[in-house]
Amino acid sequence: MMELKTPAEIERMAVTGRFVGETLRTLAAEAVPGTNLLDLELHARDLVAARGATSCYWDYAPSFGHGPFRNVICLSVNDAVLHGKPRDLVLADGDVLTLDFAVSIDGWVADAATTVVVTRRGGRGAATADPQDVALIESTRRALDAGIAAAVAGARLGDVSAAIGAVAAEGGYRVSTEFGGHGLGRTMHEDPHVPNVGRPGRGMVLRPGTTLALEPWWGRGTERLVVDGDGWTLRSADGSRTAHSEHTVAITEDGPRVLTAG
Repeated sequence: MMELKTPAEIERMAVTGRFVGETLRTLAAEAVPGTNLLDLELHARDLVAARGATSCYWDYAPSFGHGPFRNVICLSVNDAVLHGKPRDLVLADGDVLTLDFAVSIDGWVADAATTVVVTRRGGRGAATADPQDVALIESTRRALDAGIAAAVAGARLGDVSAAIGAVAAEGGYRVSTEFGGHGLGRTMHEDPHVPNVGRPGRGMVLRPGTTLALEPWWGRGTERLVVDGDGWTLRSADGSRTAHSEHTVAITEDGPRVLTAG
């Protein structure tokens, strides 16, 4: 079910969004060679507790997962793209890491994700980063920007999906429609589903008060996914590297507002 938010409710979501954005930047900066994924998970737990937030992932038990998820952040490495379950893994120079984080503060949710290349300097595009990985990550970021730009009052949902998909097609990336963006607000997943490909002029009309998590993701190879042995982590079926960018966006009378920019 989708609920239109009032301007005051969007402001409350923005409070959550700032925390989500700040947390992702903090943890992404810590993702250097030698960092264990479990250290990132534990730091995320500390930040959530200190803020008085509630994790949207802890005890999450959808039909596609194996049992309740008992972590507060999804950490997906290299060929893993979605729902990466934190594990005892030490990051290596040149690894590709996606951090996906969603919490609720005072009853309002925000959700975002970012993908980075793990380097000694911790920076995007450093000498140890594979140029194809950098291009892949940048494509999802450009697609996210394009989707946000299309998310204006009076447009249709298909306009957003088409804008995202056009960037993927331009880069030659294949897109899965199995998982995509979604509505959110009082809960992490609300209507509508937002595919990463679509047709302009189709779908629901975007009205002020609509809040969406837009999340373009794809890989360097196949769009097909397989489930890891942990029952949660989704990987590319051919082992190719993947990337994922996401923001929570509110449609307002004045245009799209990114709530998770921090």
